Amino acid sequence: MMHKLLTNADQKERLSLVYVKALAARAGFTTSKPDPDRDSVDLSIYGGGPLRPALDLQLKATTKLAPERNGYRSFPSLSIKNYDDLRVTTQTPRLLVVLELSQDQSDWMMVTPEELILRRRAYWLSLQREEHGEVSNKKTVTVPVPVDQVLDVEMLKTLMERSRNGEIF
Repeated sequence: MMHKLLTNADQKERLSLVYVKALAARAGFTTSKPDPDRDSVDLSIYGGGPLRPALDLQLKATTKLAPERNGYRSFPSLSIKNYDDLRVTTQTPRLLVVLELSQDQSDWMMVTPEELILRRRAYWLSLQREEHGEVSNKKTVTVPVPVDQVLDVEMLKTLMERSRNGEIF
Protein backbone atom coordinates (compact mmCIF):
# COMPACT_ATOMS: atom_id res chain seq x y z
CA MET A 1 0.00 0.00 0.00
CA MET A 2 1.28 3.45 -0.97
CA HIS A 3 1.33 6.06 1.78
CA LYS A 4 0.56 9.61 0.68
CA LEU A 5 2.64 12.52 1.84
CA LEU A 6 0.16 15.18 0.74
CA THR A 7 -3.18 15.77 2.38
CA ASN A 8 -6.24 16.49 0.26
CA ALA A 9 -5.79 20.19 1.03
CA ASP A 10 -2.15 19.99 -0.15
CA GLN A 11 -3.25 18.30 -3.37
CA LYS A 12 -5.89 20.99 -4.03
CA GLU A 13 -3.30 23.71 -3.44
CA ARG A 14 -0.86 22.08 -5.89
CA LEU A 15 -3.59 21.64 -8.52
CA SER A 16 -4.51 25.33 -8.30
CA LEU A 17 -0.84 26.20 -8.87
CA VAL A 18 -0.60 23.82 -11.83
CA TYR A 19 -3.78 25.24 -13.36
CA VAL A 20 -2.62 28.87 -13.26
CA LYS A 21 0.98 28.09 -14.21
CA ALA A 22 -0.26 26.17 -17.27
CA LEU A 23 -2.43 29.12 -18.34
CA ALA A 24 0.46 31.54 -17.83
CA ALA A 25 2.86 29.34 -19.80
CA ARG A 26 0.40 29.05 -22.67
CA ALA A 27 -0.14 32.83 -22.65
CA GLY A 28 3.64 33.41 -22.73
CA PHE A 29 4.01 34.80 -19.19
CA THR A 30 6.38 33.86 -16.39
CA THR A 31 5.43 33.04 -12.83
CA SER A 32 7.09 33.09 -9.44
CA LYS A 33 6.01 31.94 -6.02
CA PRO A 34 6.82 34.21 -3.07
CA ASP A 35 8.82 32.39 -0.42
CA PRO A 36 7.56 32.62 2.22
CA ASP A 37 4.00 33.78 1.53
CA ARG A 38 3.27 36.32 4.24
CA ASP A 39 1.11 38.73 2.23
CA SER A 40 -1.63 36.48 0.76
CA VAL A 41 0.14 36.11 -2.59
CA ASP A 42 0.56 32.50 -3.70
CA LEU A 43 1.72 33.22 -7.24
CA SER A 44 2.82 36.24 -9.26
CA ILE A 45 2.52 36.42 -13.04
CA TYR A 46 4.75 38.67 -15.16
CA GLY A 47 4.49 39.83 -18.76
CA GLY A 48 6.88 41.59 -21.10
CA GLY A 49 6.56 44.72 -23.17
CA PRO A 50 5.88 48.26 -21.98
CA LEU A 51 5.42 48.71 -18.23
CA ARG A 52 5.97 44.98 -17.59
CA PRO A 53 2.47 44.06 -16.37
CA ALA A 54 2.04 41.77 -13.38
CA LEU A 55 -0.66 40.15 -11.28
CA ASP A 56 -0.49 38.83 -7.72
CA LEU A 57 -2.80 35.92 -7.03
CA GLN A 58 -4.21 34.24 -3.96
CA LEU A 59 -5.09 30.71 -5.07
CA LYS A 60 -7.79 28.53 -3.58
CA ALA A 61 -9.24 25.20 -4.65
CA THR A 62 -12.49 23.80 -3.40
CA THR A 63 -15.06 21.09 -3.87
CA LYS A 64 -17.63 23.27 -2.09
CA LEU A 65 -18.63 26.10 -4.43
CA ALA A 66 -22.31 26.73 -3.93
CA PRO A 67 -24.65 26.33 -6.94
CA GLU A 68 -25.15 29.43 -9.09
CA ARG A 69 -27.61 32.07 -7.89
CA ASN A 70 -28.06 35.36 -9.72
CA GLY A 71 -24.76 35.01 -11.60
CA TYR A 72 -22.67 34.12 -8.54
CA ARG A 73 -21.42 31.07 -6.72
CA SER A 74 -20.38 31.34 -3.09
CA PHE A 75 -16.89 30.41 -1.95
CA PRO A 76 -17.04 29.63 1.77
CA SER A 77 -14.28 30.06 4.30
CA LEU A 78 -11.81 32.55 2.87
CA SER A 79 -9.66 33.52 5.84
CA ILE A 80 -10.13 37.04 7.14
CA LYS A 81 -6.38 37.61 6.73
CA ASN A 82 -6.58 36.72 3.01
CA TYR A 83 -9.76 38.76 2.63
CA ASP A 84 -8.23 41.85 4.21
CA ASP A 85 -4.89 41.49 2.38
CA LEU A 86 -6.72 41.21 -0.97
CA ARG A 87 -8.80 44.32 -0.27
CA VAL A 88 -5.74 46.58 0.16
CA THR A 89 -5.00 48.92 -2.74
CA THR A 90 -1.71 47.84 -4.30
CA GLN A 91 0.36 48.85 -7.31
CA THR A 92 0.19 45.33 -8.70
CA PRO A 93 -3.42 44.10 -8.98
CA ARG A 94 -4.30 41.33 -6.54
CA LEU A 95 -6.89 38.75 -7.46
CA LEU A 96 -8.49 35.79 -5.77
CA VAL A 97 -8.52 32.71 -8.00
CA VAL A 98 -10.84 29.88 -6.98
CA LEU A 99 -10.40 26.51 -8.69
CA GLU A 100 -13.54 24.40 -8.61
CA LEU A 101 -12.91 20.68 -8.22
CA SER A 102 -15.27 17.72 -8.27
CA GLN A 103 -16.35 16.10 -5.00
CA ASP A 104 -14.92 12.87 -6.46
CA GLN A 105 -11.12 13.05 -6.26
CA SER A 106 -10.72 10.53 -9.07
CA ASP A 107 -12.26 13.17 -11.38
CA TRP A 108 -9.72 15.88 -10.55
CA MET A 109 -7.19 14.85 -13.19
CA MET A 110 -6.85 12.24 -15.91
CA VAL A 111 -3.95 11.26 -18.14
CA THR A 112 -4.39 9.45 -21.46
CA PRO A 113 -1.90 8.87 -24.28
CA GLU A 114 -3.32 11.97 -26.01
CA GLU A 115 -4.37 14.26 -23.16
CA LEU A 116 -3.67 15.59 -19.72
CA ILE A 117 -7.05 16.69 -18.35
CA LEU A 118 -7.50 18.84 -15.27
CA ARG A 119 -11.24 18.93 -14.73
CA ARG A 120 -13.45 21.91 -13.93
CA ARG A 121 -12.35 25.53 -14.04
CA ALA A 122 -11.13 28.48 -12.02
CA TYR A 123 -12.82 31.81 -11.47
CA TRP A 124 -11.18 35.13 -10.64
CA LEU A 125 -12.35 38.14 -8.71
CA SER A 126 -11.01 41.33 -7.22
CA LEU A 127 -11.86 42.15 -3.63
CA GLN A 128 -10.77 45.78 -4.08
CA ARG A 129 -14.29 46.94 -4.94
CA GLU A 130 -16.63 48.83 -2.63
CA GLU A 131 -18.96 45.87 -2.18
CA HIS A 132 -16.16 43.95 -0.43
CA GLY A 133 -15.94 46.10 2.67
CA GLU A 134 -14.91 45.39 6.19
CA VAL A 135 -16.63 42.45 7.84
CA SER A 136 -17.20 41.66 11.50
CA ASN A 137 -16.28 37.99 11.05
CA LYS A 138 -13.23 36.91 13.04
CA LYS A 139 -11.96 33.86 11.14
CA THR A 140 -13.51 33.39 7.69
CA VAL A 141 -15.82 35.05 5.20
CA THR A 142 -17.92 33.75 2.31
CA VAL A 143 -17.26 35.60 -0.95
CA PRO A 144 -19.46 35.76 -4.06
CA VAL A 145 -17.66 34.44 -7.15
CA PRO A 146 -18.97 35.77 -10.50
CA VAL A 147 -19.65 32.82 -12.81
CA ASP A 148 -18.80 34.90 -15.89
CA GLN A 149 -15.23 35.50 -14.65
CA VAL A 150 -13.68 32.19 -15.72
CA LEU A 151 -9.89 32.23 -15.74
CA ASP A 152 -8.65 30.86 -19.05
CA VAL A 153 -5.76 31.81 -21.37
CA GLU A 154 -7.63 34.64 -23.11
CA MET A 155 -8.92 36.09 -19.86
CA LEU A 156 -5.43 35.95 -18.35
CA LYS A 157 -4.12 37.92 -21.35
CA THR A 158 -6.93 40.45 -20.87
CA LEU A 159 -6.19 40.80 -17.15
CA MET A 160 -2.49 41.34 -17.88
CA GLU A 161 -3.35 44.03 -20.43
CA ARG A 162 -5.58 45.69 -17.84
CA SER A 163 -2.65 45.60 -15.43
CA ARG A 164 -0.40 47.19 -18.09
CA ASN A 165 -2.95 49.99 -18.52
CA GLY A 166 -3.21 50.60 -14.77
CA GLU A 167 -6.91 49.75 -14.73
CA ILE A 168 -8.68 49.22 -11.45
CA PHE A 169 -10.07 45.72 -11.13
